Amino acid sequence: MNVLPSETWTSDYKRVVAAIRYIDVHRMAQPNLEEVAAAVNLSPFHFQRLFTRWAGVSPKRYLGFLTLAHARRMLEGSSSILDAALDSGLSGPSRLHDLFVNFEAVTPGEAKRQGADLVIRYGVHPSPFGPCLLGLTDRGICRLTFLETEEDSAARTELARRWPAAALIPAEEETAPYVRRLFVDEGGNETPVPLHIRGTNFQIKVWEALLSLPQGKLITYSDLAQVVGHPRAARAVGNALNANPVAFCIPCHSVIPVLRGTLDFGDYATGPERRRAIIAWDAARAEGGPALVAP
Repeated sequence: MNVLPSETWTSDYKRVVAAIRYIDVHRMAQPNLEEVAAAVNLSPFHFQRLFTRWAGVSPKRYLGFLTLAHARRMLEGSSSILDAALDSGLSGPSRLHDLFVNFEAVTPGEAKRQGADLVIRYGVHPSPFGPCLLGLTDRGICRLTFLETEEDSAARTELARRWPAAALIPAEEETAPYVRRLFVDEGGNETPVPLHIRGTNFQIKVWEALLSLPQGKLITYSDLAQVVGHPRAARAVGNALNANPVAFCIPCHSVIPVLRGTLDFGDYATGPERRRAIIAWDAARAEGGPALVAP
């Protein structure tokens, strides 16, 4: 079935965002389950069920993934993270394996034509992290971005800007199965989720390195620059992350800047709460939590 759990995802994500915002403001006091549940107008019992359904782990464990202390522990021993990213025989599952993603880069000639003779079918769908727009060519997903509202016209405008000569066709029935693969049942299908993306050689190198990063792991800009063989190119790495056309698929949310010795979650295209939510969801699944089950 291609039906997506839209109402549940939408309401769950709104509650999760509100909870994340509350935890961020009060994180020094380490609020308990009852306090966070009250902040989002739910009973502790219903809040526990919501988080377990959304993240696949208990609220207590999930909330632990959202603290800066946990993120700092994930970044400690960066050399081991670098080794894992550089080593083709990763000891744990990589993002590339878990999401069954592969991608086909656009050739220079195709890039020059800016999508001429290309048909892009797109749809707006619910996701665990709010509404998303997914664009699809005959060769794979060319765009995935999260929206503030389902009527966010800026996302379609950006899709047209990236592929100015392409024909854009609304086709939610065709894009819905890809959203389901990414967020619901990706582990049950061994056919790769294809990506059809374009970028410079450096950008593609950065994206490949991110796909090799074990799921649930974070990395700094400077460490990622070392992974791709350009240790002084942290700024260029940042530009490559900003150019990522397929959010979540290529996990740019896993690259965390460190400012004055403190991790900064605010530098993310669609907001710090969404970054925290995706990182926590990734970490929960890496710890053995199940993929999201559609209600």
